[in-house]
Amino acid sequence: MIGPIDSWSLLLIAVGLMLVLEGLLPFVSPERWRSVFERAAKLSDGQLRFLGLTSLVVGCGILLFMLG
Repeated sequence: MIGPIDSWSLLLIAVGLMLVLEGLLPFVSPERWRSVFERAAKLSDGQLRFLGLTSLVVGCGILLFMLG
């Protein structure tokens, strides 16, 4: 079992997990990842901002749920 984890260790674990999850699609299906990336590049600034805001709100909600 893992002992107590300080804030910096937890942050590094979260970043590592994020990198693993973001690396799955290009590893498993590079052509699909390229297609998704090309479609994302064609989105307007407003659409990208909305996706970013949605991601921030959902992420904050998950953090509040897990830490609160």
